[in-house]
Amino acid sequence: MKSMLDDTMNMISKLSKRKLKNATRVLSSYYQSRITGKALLRGMPLSLSVEPTTSCNLRCPECPSGLRSFTRPTGMLSQDLFENILNELSPDLIYLILYFQGEPYLNPHFFDFIRYAAKRKIYTATSTNAHYLDNDSARNTVESGLDRLIISIDGSTQETYEKYRIGGSIDKVWSGLENIVNWKKKLQSHTPHLIVQFLVLGHNQHQIEEIKQMGYRSGADEVVLKTAQIYDYENGSRLIPDIGKYARYEQNGDDGKWYIKNKLLNHCWKMWHSSVITWDGRVLPCCFDKDASHQMGNLSERTFRDIWQGESYQNFRKSLLRSRKTIDICQNCTEGTKIEM
Repeated sequence: MKSMLDDTMNMISKLSKRKLKNATRVLSSYYQSRITGKALLRGMPLSLSVEPTTSCNLRCPECPSGLRSFTRPTGMLSQDLFENILNELSPDLIYLILYFQGEPYLNPHFFDFIRYAAKRKIYTATSTNAHYLDNDSARNTVESGLDRLIISIDGSTQETYEKYRIGGSIDKVWSGLENIVNWKKKLQSHTPHLIVQFLVLGHNQHQIEEIKQMGYRSGADEVVLKTAQIYDYENGSRLIPDIGKYARYEQNGDDGKWYIKNKLLNHCWKMWHSSVITWDGRVLPCCFDKDASHQMGNLSERTFRDIWQGESYQNFRKSLLRSRKTIDICQNCTEGTKIEM
């Protein structure tokens, strides 16, 4: 598909000799670590998730933002902190995700973040529930230089959609998507690459084909099906779909309990190539640490490089090379064992 080729070429256009050299060093150190069992690290992260805010307008049942269940503070990323992060990391950084928890469009500096990153030739992406994509916001999104926009649409009807996206309006979502498509046409822009993401759940699995048709018909470049992470899955959940390939979990016939299907292999690519920074500067190992229980350091006290190569981060890498199943945030994880670039 031409749009996917355009997206790939767009990302390639942002690479530099330094970024490619850094990527080679990171990749080689990752494989050396797997082979030797020692946490060897050369280079800086290729990818980074930065959290614009923990605030959200919806109340999704498997989301800490939606449940208002964080023990860490709720707040907004400041422009100064964001610029400090990029000033240090942009020479090596390839991919920036302006999302972790919360709804990113609630941050009043959101478009400033994107523009700042775009000027430094970093590929930028975000994920949204699309309730704030009115006409002006859609135009700002396209003009900002955002490279990838993921819009979550977890149902083809309001009745199905609101069972998970509690407090949401599917009409607002489709309207926001339409606004983005219209402004891309008006401004003759290939970006952002527009993805409709469908979280496959027990109550919406029958709408998979319908959402594909609706997404492409509405002008999306891709429609992606995503499996759901369920926190209390051991005794089953109505949210787990019956279609096995769309479920992260399966039931054991012996004890009737549910188990994660993914094998917890003792390595994780994410620990070498990416990191997560919360709105208040806490550096976390990955996106599964939603409540910042494994804080590697804080940018108010140290530089990112010091934290990335520091004792806490290295000890965490060593621990997963020894036994990943002993790390709580890894026990419900289906990612990190395959390299996707």
